[in-house]
Amino acid sequence: MAKKPFVTDPYLTGITLAFSNPSSALIADQVLPRVPVDKEEFSYNTFPTEDAFTVPDTRVSRIGAVNEVEFGADRLTDQTENYGLEDPVPQQDIDNAANTNYDPLGRSTEVLTDLILLDREVRTASTVFNAANFAVGNKETLVGNQQWSDSVNSTPVKDLEDAMDTMLLKSNLLVVGQAVWRVLSRHPEVVEAVFGSASTKGRVKPQDLADVLGLQKVLVGEGWVNTARKGQAAVMARAWGKSAALLYINPNADNNRGATFGFTAQFGKRTAARYFDEKIGLDGGVRVRVGEKVKEKIIAPTLGYLFDAAIA
Repeated sequence: MAKKPFVTDPYLTGITLAFSNPSSALIADQVLPRVPVDKEEFSYNTFPTEDAFTVPDTRVSRIGAVNEVEFGADRLTDQTENYGLEDPVPQQDIDNAANTNYDPLGRSTEVLTDLILLDREVRTASTVFNAANFAVGNKETLVGNQQWSDSVNSTPVKDLEDAMDTMLLKSNLLVVGQAVWRVLSRHPEVVEAVFGSASTKGRVKPQDLADVLGLQKVLVGEGWVNTARKGQAAVMARAWGKSAALLYINPNADNNRGATFGFTAQFGKRTAARYFDEKIGLDGGVRVRVGEKVKEKIIAPTLGYLFDAAIA
């Protein structure tokens, strides 16, 4: 049996599973919920739209046969990707932290977990705001005075309601980044829709807009990411950019059943492991590794609507 130099550590794994950013910062797990799969290579169903909306002849004569219908599904396969990071912790740091409240291995696990979750946030944002993942007719690019940052001429509430009227299943989520939400939260049309015709100034909360539109939630991604190359001066940007997406996400859907815009296949749990490395510093040290096996999937492009370049 091949030896595994990294030994999974229950204590560190507990830290990586418990650690999370504030719920208002990272939203990937709500946008594309995690779905457990039995193997790294997994199968999933996509359902033809016409099966659910084409009306067959249902009339039956007194002695005639009942018409049959056959529902099809395309069974596709994919594979989870491995995502992980390591951090070398010198033994000297571990020794110096003895009899203190500081845990260098635990702190390393937290930082690695934070970076892995941030990477997932960036991947999810890129996937959900990618026009190629939406059906033809379920996406538009706002330009000029259509953009919601034009508070005088744009009509975000009308735009969103019109888009929802075209969707085959009513969307239950609006996903935006912090920059877009700042504009929407004080847009005169949004404020008026929430507080009444006499109000054109003020600021609304995400749930206020959700209630007006009949959505379950408005999810606002607040995470920051450094887009500069390693070693260069930091260039900070929001993980979620200047687009907006209406989605139908079914929290009960999995890779076998249930209509939903997308999900995240996950094989196993996120884990943390460690092993002693004599090549770290003079006294050696411990390498901490955190990782997970996931794959973000869009399986029903007709169940989303994208507003690209929602603001300038």
